[in-house]
Amino acid sequence: MAHARVPLGLAIAPSGGGPSASHPLLWRWGRRGDDGAPGVLAGCLAELGATEAQRTSLYPLVGRFFVHTLEPATFLSLPEHAVPSTIPVTYHAHLQGHPDLPRWLRYTQRSPHHPGFLYGVATPEDLGRQVIEVTAYNRNTFDTALQRLTLLIRDPEGPPLPYQAELLVRSHDVEEVLPSTPASHFLAALAGLWQPGELKLINVTSALDRGGRVPLPIGGQKEGVYIKVGSVSPFSTCLKMVASPDSHARCARGQPPLLSCYDSLAPHFRIDWCNVSLVDKSVPEPADEVPTPGDGILEHDPFFCPPTEATARDFLTDALVTLLVPLLVALLLTLLLAYVMCCRREGRLKRDLATSDIQMVHHCTIHENTEELRQMAARREVPRPLSTLPMFNVRTGERIAPRVDSAQVPLILDQH
Repeated sequence: MAHARVPLGLAIAPSGGGPSASHPLLWRWGRRGDDGAPGVLAGCLAELGATEAQRTSLYPLVGRFFVHTLEPATFLSLPEHAVPSTIPVTYHAHLQGHPDLPRWLRYTQRSPHHPGFLYGVATPEDLGRQVIEVTAYNRNTFDTALQRLTLLIRDPEGPPLPYQAELLVRSHDVEEVLPSTPASHFLAALAGLWQPGELKLINVTSALDRGGRVPLPIGGQKEGVYIKVGSVSPFSTCLKMVASPDSHARCARGQPPLLSCYDSLAPHFRIDWCNVSLVDKSVPEPADEVPTPGDGILEHDPFFCPPTEATARDFLTDALVTLLVPLLVALLLTLLLAYVMCCRREGRLKRDLATSDIQMVHHCTIHENTEELRQMAARREVPRPLSTLPMFNVRTGERIAPRVDSAQVPLILDQH
């Protein structure tokens, strides 16, 4: 299971602005063994034994847009007569020694059948050398390849670009304007609105990174992309009119903004003219004034009237009133409660005794009435009903005369 070195082509930076160099050889990992089994072990051994990878030097400029295209043919050895777009390849990029990319650099890829892009704008804090490691994965054969991009970030040459304009392109995604050809077409079309002067690309940002929403799955719907362009020439009258307060007021009412010139970007680029911002850096901003410490003494102000000294005052009377009045009220309430609880007990006892006598009279009356009813029932001479006789047959009506006349037996027996 020996691994082989496969020669690869050079990687070219479309807008790097400098020469590119690459190593002629690249390790190819994950090959199948001679027995036809997946070469997972061979790929692991090759990865452990790989001591060199393809190196490419790129030259980004501070304040200028940088983009580098990741093509499958640059990384993997493709079969003869193979179409690169039919081979699914994905990439993983990170700063050497770190798990992620630098904060100024971004990576995007629409799908495994599309090329990947590294793009961004370097800041003055990023000056120097940065090494980006990019690993390519062939989703068909599981081959992997490593490439190291050496970014030599330097200051731009030429005058600065004080006049900058940012436009929102609704008809494109960020992957569609990153290649050099669409970017050059956009700059050429925008030059018709911004004359004279040469335009340079400063930044490209997806609308999703600015808080935009993913469009509905309808044909022709795009995410949108913000394109920032700079120039040494002042803005044209047409661009100033688009970014004027009158145009913003019309956009707030749902009307199209004021555009006094021909839209040279249409129909290839559909611009949202209500999202155009112009930045003029030709006039330096005033520096913040540093406050100077004073002597701590306020200046004389005729309108400031400080309060006079307060006269001496005795607060003993206020303190006595605050304390003695609540205590006196509490004492009066205590005496009143004691009088009610202690001195009014005789009347309450009388009322309790009267209530008890009434209850006893009521009980005795009920008892006497009950005795009277029992005596009246014992003296009744009425014969008892047949249903109450002990030998009465309910179905036949036959009865046997009792040996003892039970008519004299009271219905309500005496319980004494």
